[in-house]
Amino acid sequence: MIDLPSISLIGVVHLPALPGSPNHTCMDAVLERAINDASILVQAGFNALIIENFGDHPFTATDVGPATIAGITRVIDRIAQETRVPLGVNVLRNDANAALGIAAATSASFMRVNVHTGVMATDQGMIEGRADQTLRYRKLLGKRVCILADVHVKHAVPLGQQDLAEAARETAYRGLADGLIVSGPATGAPTDPRDIDTIQQAVPDRRLFVGSGVTHETVAELLGKTGGVIVGTSLKKDGITVNPVDPDRAKAFAEAAGLG
Repeated sequence: MIDLPSISLIGVVHLPALPGSPNHTCMDAVLERAINDASILVQAGFNALIIENFGDHPFTATDVGPATIAGITRVIDRIAQETRVPLGVNVLRNDANAALGIAAATSASFMRVNVHTGVMATDQGMIEGRADQTLRYRKLLGKRVCILADVHVKHAVPLGQQDLAEAARETAYRGLADGLIVSGPATGAPTDPRDIDTIQQAVPDRRLFVGSGVTHETVAELLGKTGGVIVGTSLKKDGITVNPVDPDRAKAFAEAAGLG
């Protein structure tokens, strides 16, 4: 399993629509965009990448189709040939088993799961965490893929347990997540510093990543407080999530983080 302290700056490779999703056009274009974005991020100084099927909206709540799994696997395999940094995978909206299967078939060493424990109300409906299933499937596959799990994930509202500290403890100690992620309410939205403090105080022995809203102005301060950041939107041309990565923005971000 990857040594989490070895990664602090995780760049997001947002994939255009994959086969089977409403907006898909051409797999070759998906590969070209993904490889280009990944190369720019690595050249800028990012020490890890996470690949996710961001263009596949509207997302399925849990199980994605075979075409999605095949598409992500093909992309990660190609990126692995072009780069030499740790790779992660996030299968949206919440298909942890697909992420584990992709990792087992590729060189991906970590994954993100949006809802690992508890129940969240989302635009895909109610999503239940299946930490039991995820951990058992990882054991079955025999590959120690590192699980980074969101606590009160963005674009969602928790049901039942509203307390952020308790949710963090449940995710870490009952859900056995290897690392935790805290984010703002939506993609690109800043993370509340109070939420960072709350989770760190509740779970001091897990590495915590900030999962949204990090900019080159805030990255140094956030890295001083947490284990790392996961960044996508602020690296894109004009700061628009669906745009390609901007080399100048990526370089300025890495330099601000002390890795450029």
